[in-house]
Amino acid sequence: MPLHLSDLLARPDLALSATYDVPPPLLARTVEAATVSDLPSPGKWLQGGELLMTIGLLLPEEPAACRAYVRDVAEGGAVCLALGLGRGLPYQEAPEPLVTAAEEAGLPLLTVPDGVPFIAVTKAVFDARAEEQRELLQRAFATQRRLTAAATGDGLRPMLAEWTAATGVGAAVFDPLGRLLAASERAPQPPPDHARDLLERVAARGLRGSASSTAAGRQLEVQPLGARRLRGLLLLTGRPDDAARSVVPGLVSLLSLELERRHLRDEPERRRRSVLLSELLADEDPAPERARDMLRAVGLTAERVRGVVVAAGDEAGGRTGSAAPGTGAGAADGAAQEMAADLALAMPGGLVRVVDGAPEAVIEAVVGEDLDIRDVLARFAPRRPAGIGPATAPEAVRVSLRQATGLLAVSRSSGEPAEARQSQASRLLLGLGDRRTLHGYADTVLGPLDLADHGEELLATLAAWLETGGAWDATSRRLGVHRHTVRNRLDKAMDLTGRRLDDPDDRFDLWLATRIRRGGAASGADGRPVPPPPGR
Repeated sequence: MPLHLSDLLARPDLALSATYDVPPPLLARTVEAATVSDLPSPGKWLQGGELLMTIGLLLPEEPAACRAYVRDVAEGGAVCLALGLGRGLPYQEAPEPLVTAAEEAGLPLLTVPDGVPFIAVTKAVFDARAEEQRELLQRAFATQRRLTAAATGDGLRPMLAEWTAATGVGAAVFDPLGRLLAASERAPQPPPDHARDLLERVAARGLRGSASSTAAGRQLEVQPLGARRLRGLLLLTGRPDDAARSVVPGLVSLLSLELERRHLRDEPERRRRSVLLSELLADEDPAPERARDMLRAVGLTAERVRGVVVAAGDEAGGRTGSAAPGTGAGAADGAAQEMAADLALAMPGGLVRVVDGAPEAVIEAVVGEDLDIRDVLARFAPRRPAGIGPATAPEAVRVSLRQATGLLAVSRSSGEPAEARQSQASRLLLGLGDRRTLHGYADTVLGPLDLADHGEELLATLAAWLETGGAWDATSRRLGVHRHTVRNRLDKAMDLTGRRLDDPDDRFDLWLATRIRRGGAASGADGRPVPPPPGR
């Protein structure tokens, strides 16, 4: 338990006394340390939470000077001032100006009687602090043992229940897409909107960091779970004390192990679905009913589906088997399988397989037409060349996959997933125009954003919003920010450019300008790149 001023006053061996009627809230202050100083202005040497003791060797006697001294001590963070009394010392009792100044400032003033050395008070404070630390460690060890015992059980819920019972802090585990896997009794279900925002932010960063916030008087914290890849997210609702805080890393480790174990346990089912996808694609002319039945067997009930192909090599498009020196082809193949498993988790039906073909290994998948496949690829296959085939009937998905494979080269060139249903008219228009003229047009439209603060953020948000057809939620997910942030950025962009998103002409100008910018640098008549004009 923390050491309070009232605890020190209650100790008969110290015989400390209050010089005035100290209010109970002041007596409940926590004492972090004890120190001695007879400086006339000791405040700058304090860190906060101290019981400051002095014999008053340089203590001023004038009321105004006393008030300045007490104010300096209080502003330095001391929780209490103690004056040593005794024979041979400057004071045999607390002087009235000091008592009055302390009471006015709300700073408890104690007296240390003759015969009680300051070191006795110091030892009492530090012994109490050491005992507090021992209690915290014992509670932390006890909680860790309970969590370890619960980890030998079945699933996530026993660990979450033990955690909440020991700490009073609610806990819930979500998969990387924010779907609830397990929760303790004190965890809100479903989580509030601000918790959803935290979950999305941490999921977008993978294993690279956590996040916390306080909303409506409640502290929220999200920790990523997993060993080498993100397997889930831990949401804590409440403020852990010091003992609980020291156990959070252990809780994260145990939950991560359980999710890794669950991932391995699901491997047979992923293999079964991979085989099912191979069977579906092996038939060059499957019967419509048979194709639909095969998809329904894994829960994919969409009327129309599309094929998706992702390059399984490195980010530059190398083969999966060409691993870094010392890692071997097996490690690279394992990484492709891990990516395929992530995609299977995110895609309803989980029809995903790894194909080790020429010239490179690829990941093939079949998804429903309504799935926001770009969001899935941005989260689980970032910066990977990917082709998205057109929506077709289930029996014709082989054609969609073939078209998706043909788009890999386009995706590798553009640096983003290429979709077969994108309009070819814009490509024709951009291909016919002179590059210098096109970039001049884009600069005219987007120039105000280039000169603005955080202009790159505004441009990226505008481009993402236009590419998603004005879908706020899809843009928010793609950028990893809240939809209110998207709206604020677009409002600022429109103010700077003088355009309106609800005006068809303005919207086309903005869309065409962002497409020109995305197409690369302008080139002159000799084919060499033309440097951007000043200010770009």
